[in-house]
Amino acid sequence: MLKEKIKKYISEKESQSAEGVVLFREEIEFAEQNQLAVESHLVEKDANTRFADAYMERCDKETENMLKNETSAFLSEPLDYLKKHKNEFIYFESRWFDFVNVEAVSLEVDDVFGTYDVMLGLKFQKKFEKQLKEYLNTHLSGEEAKFDLMFSNEDGLWNLNFALNYVEGFREEMTMGEAFQLIYHFLFKLVEEVETGK
Repeated sequence: MLKEKIKKYISEKESQSAEGVVLFREEIEFAEQNQLAVESHLVEKDANTRFADAYMERCDKETENMLKNETSAFLSEPLDYLKKHKNEFIYFESRWFDFVNVEAVSLEVDDVFGTYDVMLGLKFQKKFEKQLKEYLNTHLSGEEAKFDLMFSNEDGLWNLNFALNYVEGFREEMTMGEAFQLIYHFLFKLVEEVETGK
């Protein structure tokens, strides 16, 4: 659960550094709201650095073969790179996604609708279906805002696909890095609401 994960992270990092625990805005706000860091000094880090050590692959949609393993420099590419390379998708892993019960995220442009589609597996029990659907229906705005949410008994996780275009804060002019930050923020708020019921 989010609360336990953040609490554990803070206590581990606290013992490693005298300057304080370096976190990003989402985690700091959550820690303060839930009084997880009463004794700790939290230092907010620039959101643009969150995914500096992420693992990224550009892959071919048809074959799913890796075309290139990208460095953090790729995060400054404009998001519309995917519109210019519709045959590609981005496979993205980061330790930060562990907080939101996600191992990896894929991002691509939908061939038919031209939307930026986010695909991932969300580790939540099946019993949370109602809360997940309520959050997605409420927070994906726009007439065409649709999502696919299906539970896989085989993997024990939810397969979730949604269009980033309908997430508040989306801009076509974003960089790849900003897009993945927005995806993370959206998932963080989803997990927070489902777990705390707020």
